[in-house]
Amino acid sequence: MPDLPWFVYVMLLAPLGLILIAAAVKTWQVREARGWPQAPGKVVTSFAEVREVRVSDDQRAEGYRLESRNFANVTYEYSVGGRKLRSDRISIGEDIGNFEVAEKLAKYPAGAVVTVYYDPRHPDRAVLERDLPKGLWGCLGIGTVIVLAIVFGSAFGLSQSYQYLIHHIARPDLSGLVVGFAAFGFVVALIGFAAHRRASLATRWPVVPGTIKLSEMESYHEATEPGEGPGVEMFGRRVSYTYLFQNVSYTNECARVAAGSREASEKMLQRLASRYQDGATVEVRVNPDNPAEATLDARGDGRFAWVLWGIAAIFAGLAVFVATRGG
Repeated sequence: MPDLPWFVYVMLLAPLGLILIAAAVKTWQVREARGWPQAPGKVVTSFAEVREVRVSDDQRAEGYRLESRNFANVTYEYSVGGRKLRSDRISIGEDIGNFEVAEKLAKYPAGAVVTVYYDPRHPDRAVLERDLPKGLWGCLGIGTVIVLAIVFGSAFGLSQSYQYLIHHIARPDLSGLVVGFAAFGFVVALIGFAAHRRASLATRWPVVPGTIKLSEMESYHEATEPGEGPGVEMFGRRVSYTYLFQNVSYTNECARVAAGSREASEKMLQRLASRYQDGATVEVRVNPDNPAEATLDARGDGRFAWVLWGIAAIFAGLAVFVATRGG
């Protein structure tokens, strides 16, 4: 194993650890739910709705921003001990939105008779599904092996590259810089390939009509360093669009504008007005495998990929320059 500080490995493996902990917690909850009694129930409402979800944003003093996401609102009734109860939770897993909206609505239409599993200690806590997704731990196991191989393989590869360069470039003391430039350029290039593939797939998605919607003006403070006063007050608006796919309504966001004053924010919005007029009809490309995912500019990620490849080329050039010219 390369002789790197322990905290480097902790930082690289922390996301994987959090995922495994979350999966373990959900597995425990599922095992507990297997002992819950069941009762007959009936779906009373089943429709798609848009909810505002908090998303982490370290650029804001609050630490989050609001994002519109699509959810399946499935509400069902059931009775326990003569009490009529309602719940809208489908499964043990957390629903973060924009996933399997149409599938849930089709599976649980209004009026459908369902089996409800409820917590005997808190009968108002109930679900319709109490199983984890099939193959979850198998996928996590394979994913863990891949992540470990990437982390330790990359660390070993970078270490070996460093040792090789020490003996083969004019300035051995710059070996770390060469390895850093090359590694960063390689990662950026991979991100570019992913963006290019996404754009290529999006150009083949079906097209449906959509309608542009502008949000109300919002205000927030920029994040500052600990101990400092409030950050600059910013004003912004969101540009979103709604569309219908296979009789289910969805909403997606396509742009945000923000500035240090209301007037400046409105001016920035006016620059987008020719493209995103409130109420205008637009063509929306929809991912048929997950209709909550859509885009107004299928080639946007393709153009972004070229930008990333340009950045990768710059870092590759810097690596070659430092290695051959010695700084």
